[in-house]
Amino acid sequence: MSTTATPRTDVTSRTPLRGRLAVLSVMLGIFAVVTTEILPIGLLTPIGADFAVADGTAGLMMTMPGLLAAFAAPVVTLATARADRRLMLAAFVLLLALANFLTAAATAYWVVLVARVLVGVTIGGFWSIGAGLAGRLVPAPSVGRATAVVFAAVPLGSVLGVPAGTLIGDLAGWRTAFVTMGVLSTGVLALLLLTLPALPPVRVTRPAVLRALLRGPGTRAALLVTFLVVLAHFGTYTYVTPFLREVTHAGPGLVTGFLLVYGAAGVAGNFLGGALVTRHPHAAFGVAGATIAAATALLPVLGRSEAGALALLVLWGLGYGAVPVCSQTWFARAAPHAPEAATVLFTASFQATIAAGALAGGHVVDHASLRAVMWCGAATAALAVLAARAHSVRKGPTTAAPPSSDR
Repeated sequence: MSTTATPRTDVTSRTPLRGRLAVLSVMLGIFAVVTTEILPIGLLTPIGADFAVADGTAGLMMTMPGLLAAFAAPVVTLATARADRRLMLAAFVLLLALANFLTAAATAYWVVLVARVLVGVTIGGFWSIGAGLAGRLVPAPSVGRATAVVFAAVPLGSVLGVPAGTLIGDLAGWRTAFVTMGVLSTGVLALLLLTLPALPPVRVTRPAVLRALLRGPGTRAALLVTFLVVLAHFGTYTYVTPFLREVTHAGPGLVTGFLLVYGAAGVAGNFLGGALVTRHPHAAFGVAGATIAAATALLPVLGRSEAGALALLVLWGLGYGAVPVCSQTWFARAAPHAPEAATVLFTASFQATIAAGALAGGHVVDHASLRAVMWCGAATAALAVLAARAHSVRKGPTTAAPPSSDR
C-alpha cells in the first residue's frame, strides 16, 4: 500500500484528561461544522424572504457546501497528506469562522453562496482528517468510546445546533444565528490549538489507494446505499421547515420545538444504530432506510396535524440518526487496511449526496409541491432498503482488495 511511515503520536505520554480534552475539541469541531452546514434548514424561510428568493433557490445554501465538500474531501486530503493534521484542522475551523461571519454580513444572496462554498471546503477537509483521529489521541482501549464521542457531534448538531440557531433567528434575526456560529467556531479553534498534540501524518493516502477501494464490492455497495439514503433524507429534510409552516401550519416557536424533538430522537438513533451495526451492518442500514421511508411517506397524510407531524419526526429522527454511523462502519469494514482513505470516500459520497438531495428536492418543491417531495424521498429510501438487502443476500466480500504498491 502507498504509505509513508512517520512516528505515531505517543498517547502513552499524554494524561487521560489531555486525551479526553483533545477528543472533545475534535467533537466540538465537527459539531460546529455540522451545525453550520445544516443551519439554513431551520432558517430557510426568513433567509429566502430577506433576499426575495424562492424556497428551492434558498435550498442552494445546502447544495453548495455539499458539492464543494465532495470535491474537497479527496483533493484536500491528497494535497495536504504530509502536513501536520493539527494545523490543518485549525486552518479549516478558522475558515469556518470566516464563512459564518461573511454570511451574517451578506448584503446579497450571491455573497451567502460564496460563504457556503467556504463551508464546503471546511466540511470536506475537517471530516476527512478529524473523523479518524481518535486512535491517535487516546490509548487503544479507549478508541471505541472516543470514536463514538466524535460521531455524537452529528446528531447533536440537529439536537442543539439547528433548534438553537432557529430560536436565535426567531428572536434576533437569522444573521445573529450565523454570528453566534462564528463566535463558537473561534472558540473551537482556540481549544484545538490548546489540546491537540502535534499530529504528523502516519499514512499518506495516494490516488492509487482510492482507486483500489472503489474496485471493492463492499465499497461500491456502501456507496450505493449511502447515496440513496442520504438523497432521500436531505431531499426532504432540507424543506421540512416550509412543510411544517405551510402544511402543518405550525408557528415559528413550534417548529423550533419540533426540530429539537427530532434531534433528540436522532441522538437515540445514533446509539441504537451503533449498537446494531457492529453485529448486523447491512440490516442496520436497511432498518434506518425503512424508517426514513415510512416517516416521509406518511408525513403528507398524517403531518397535517401537529401530533401526527411530531410523531413522524420522532420516527424520522430515529432512522436518520443511525445513518452516519452505519455508513462509516460499512466503509471502514470494506477497507480495514486504509482507514483514512475509507473516511475520504465516506465524506465525499455523503456530502455529494447532500448537495444532490437538496438540489433535487428544491426542483420538486418549485415544480410540484412540498407533499410531493416527501413522497419522492420515501420512494428513494425504499430503494436503499432493497439495495442493502440485495447486498446482504448476495453475501459478497465485505473488504476491498489491498491497493497495489507505489508506482
